[in-house]
Amino acid sequence: MKYRKLGKSGLKVSEIGLGSWLTYGTATAAETAKDCIVKAYDLGINFFDTANAYNNGEAEKVMGSALQAFPRSSYVLATKVYFSMGPGPNDRGLSRKHIIEQCDASLKRLGTDYIDLYQCHRYDADTPVEETLRALDDLTAQGKILYAGISEWSAAQITDAVRTGQRLNLRPLVSNQPIYNMFERYIEQEVIPVCETEGLGQVVFSPLAQGVLTGKYKPGQAIPSDSRAANDQTNGVINSYMREEVLTAAQKMEQLAASMDAALSQFALAWILRKSNVSSAIIGASRPSQVEQNAKAVELVLTEDVLAEVEAIMAPLKSFAPAR
Repeated sequence: MKYRKLGKSGLKVSEIGLGSWLTYGTATAAETAKDCIVKAYDLGINFFDTANAYNNGEAEKVMGSALQAFPRSSYVLATKVYFSMGPGPNDRGLSRKHIIEQCDASLKRLGTDYIDLYQCHRYDADTPVEETLRALDDLTAQGKILYAGISEWSAAQITDAVRTGQRLNLRPLVSNQPIYNMFERYIEQEVIPVCETEGLGQVVFSPLAQGVLTGKYKPGQAIPSDSRAANDQTNGVINSYMREEVLTAAQKMEQLAASMDAALSQFALAWILRKSNVSSAIIGASRPSQVEQNAKAVELVLTEDVLAEVEAIMAPLKSFAPAR
């Protein structure tokens, strides 16, 4: 495994991280999830990401329980706050009340004394950014969190947060967690340049486009009955990928990967890691073998000629924007 600094902080995270969205505490049984986490740890993956909202806290419990087997100082544990965790008017968002209460609740579910990276899961237009940042800074001062980050904030929102933090002399944000893959590239235009300037690293989710960049789905063929696309009809993102032109591009990408003796998933992850501002690509896994295969992506180097071929394959999809 290889490691990169998380933004301009001194924290080093594995180039491949393991996440629990749509898997642990839901589709993947706890024992299988534990096997994936153990395999990831054995391979040198030290970045583990979850959120309080994933299956209403169950994903945090599964991940926290599995990580108990390892020294706490040997891994970087990340979770998030924002989405609804109850019926009350203060059970969601980024108010001081919700952040403080949910941090304590996450610590209990994770079974740990501190969270390495605490992330604002979305932007909260109803709460002053000053209130959010002060709450995160206080949690850091208390030792409950070590670093703070955000997820899916716009370039303008990131800039405002950074300037506000500087004005108030608060500890800086260190990371942003956006969706990023060959089909979903919006962060390249403004988000990455702003983050490079302000010192935030990307820890990207859905790098394999929810399975599309594994070669699972083929153009002109029926969707596999045991796949996410066939069984999660509420998932607008993956359903928007199920188009012939998208699947054709993925198939061409798979052929390009094969020419390098690589799996499509490895190729897609290496493509993401070409960006120096990306600190880690967060994969999901339902089997330990998937973790093992995808971890090998750090060994794959894509030349400028190969990257040019990728752009040529993706060119017809420039106007394509998955549902978000």
